[in-house]
Amino acid sequence: MPEILRRINPAHWQWPLPAVLVWALCWLLFRALVEQGWALHWALGAASALGVASSLWGATWWRRLLIAGGFPLSLGVSLSTLGAEALPSWAWLLPLGLLLLVYPVNAWRDAPLFPTPRNALLELPAHAPLPVGAHVLDAGCGLGHGLLALRRAYPQAEMHGMEWSWPLRLLCGLRCPWALVTRADIWKANWGTYDMVYLFQRPESMDRALAKARAELRPGAWLVSLEFEATRGTPVASWPSPDGRMVWAYQAPLYPRPGENT
Repeated sequence: MPEILRRINPAHWQWPLPAVLVWALCWLLFRALVEQGWALHWALGAASALGVASSLWGATWWRRLLIAGGFPLSLGVSLSTLGAEALPSWAWLLPLGLLLLVYPVNAWRDAPLFPTPRNALLELPAHAPLPVGAHVLDAGCGLGHGLLALRRAYPQAEMHGMEWSWPLRLLCGLRCPWALVTRADIWKANWGTYDMVYLFQRPESMDRALAKARAELRPGAWLVSLEFEATRGTPVASWPSPDGRMVWAYQAPLYPRPGENT
């Protein structure tokens, strides 16, 4: 059954099929709402909201922007070409506003919404044991995939999540009611109260994450990264997850590799 679900999930379809599907659905919704008597700007907002929500299927920032922006752009071209009734000028800010709600500007430098596979962290307790009631943080929790994977690995731990996008934070809180999910900037928040900080970021973020963990994590606490290595630190352990992505575990105090400057 999981394989069947994976196959029908548009996030796993060959590009650009997810974008084409979303654009078509947005247009169908827009036409249906207009036919029901909705004002054009409200129909635009509703269809754009569908596009922004579905942009989570994109694997990269550019694909997400194409998925979310395809409908309003094509509508704008259609209106100018066909001479249809013009929308109020402010209505075109609706798609941009919706996009910024889900993907705030100050989070663009961090990882896109990369979901942690369900079984990716099952081996983690064998390499990084935690006491009952340990505080575990998913830094940049998105929709909660990482929290779900961490809970499978540490069912007796207290789970915390931080997410800057408030719609994602809200959805994550609804999806993971057993976790304490807050809206916060992971780079400004203090990591010192956690026994483990989990990241699924991007290669460019790992030096920054290592420096923050080195400055804030108390001795014995863990920094764990899926797929991307903190190349300036010395991992305690690393191993491939079931889908082949590497898991990297570092324990404070985080010593630099021989020859590396802190």
